Amino acid sequence: MKKKQLEQFDKQLRAWKEELVHEATKTVDGMHEEKAQFADPTDRASMETDRNFLLRIRDRERRLISKIDKALERIGDGSFGVCDECGEDIETKRLKARPVATLCIHCKTLQEEEERLNKK
Repeated sequence: MKKKQLEQFDKQLRAWKEELVHEATKTVDGMHEEKAQFADPTDRASMETDRNFLLRIRDRERRLISKIDKALERIGDGSFGVCDECGEDIETKRLKARPVATLCIHCKTLQEEEERLNKK
């Protein structure tokens, strides 16, 4: 992969990570400030449901941040854009859509088919 492309992916990944960290910080700060008392148990339950939903989203984002960090490491060590399974280059089009991808489309398809078969 060309140096200019790697720099673009590096910039994109760092911006994405910064945005995710900012949102997580906002969520945590908001939860510290949110000390509402509800007389109605239904209102309390609704607030708890919303909070749990938001925490699940932030947990998914935390895992995504970890994948972003690994992608940045791969950029640094020169293995970014190479399939972990077959060693072939991952198409740039795929990396633009999913810059944390570690498998080429062929290997990812095989992995998903195997997962479907194992669920049955």
